[in-house]
Amino acid sequence: MARKAWLSLLAKSPAADVAHHWAALGLVVEHHVLRSPEVGGVMVRGRAGAVGAAFNLGEMTVTRASVKLSDGTIGHGYVQGRSKAHALQSALVDALMQTDASAAVEAGLLAPLREAMRARQSQRAAKAAATKVDFFTMVRGED
Repeated sequence: MARKAWLSLLAKSPAADVAHHWAALGLVVEHHVLRSPEVGGVMVRGRAGAVGAAFNLGEMTVTRASVKLSDGTIGHGYVQGRSKAHALQSALVDALMQTDASAAVEAGLLAPLREAMRARQSQRAAKAAATKVDFFTMVRGED
């Protein structure tokens, strides 16, 4: 899994899910905090129809953190909202995924998060499909 994909998964996953699976891993990681978790805002940009001119949609609150493992590996975490613990855990996971511990982190944390995200998407799609309306036109014999 590419770094962009696991960072996206960590950012989109609920903080409680990340904390639960992180605790289940039971990893004690020796690290130094390079950038302690800090809350800020970013401007979200959008495009009409995904092809139009870009426009400022609004601001979103994000929290970021950076850590350095004892072997020198650096990890970064950016998450939506104000959860400092979520940002710090995301930074630790990012750093660990760049080391030999990546297989254990993938199996114990990222795979369950990915499955939970698929389940949420599937549930949302099923809920939307239940409200689908098919429109049709009847041909009248007046022509």
